[in-house]
Amino acid sequence: MFMGIDPGRDKCGVAILNAAGEIKFQRVVPTEELDFVIKNLASEFEIEKVILGDGTTHKAAADKISVAGLKFQLLNEKHTTEEARREYWKKNPPRGWRKFLPTSMQVPPEPVDAIVAEILVKRFLQDFERGGR
Repeated sequence: MFMGIDPGRDKCGVAILNAAGEIKFQRVVPTEELDFVIKNLASEFEIEKVILGDGTTHKAAADKISVAGLKFQLLNEKHTTEEARREYWKKNPPRGWRKFLPTSMQVPPEPVDAIVAEILVKRFLQDFERGGR
């Protein structure tokens, strides 16, 4: 299992995926609870590696991951928010009058940080398959 974390000042996206890319857990959590969430998920899932986005507050998140005794790898977050917004609309197609507006002009009604965490793990897995890391 692989844990993805999109660190942020106020909230963090967390996702756990297996090696096949199937989502086993996905949630946005308050940053102040990240250490608690990491420890709980590590006890519930056998985490091979944490994939940590290199954005805002990643150093504080890295400390929390290390304290939990997990290995992590920093990954570039470039364009993950845009990709997460597109993915959000695929998973939650607009309804009513919103379906007539291009989704590129709409902002999802909820945070997409957990989808960013999913994307980070999927990027890592794709890179791994190609013989990277």
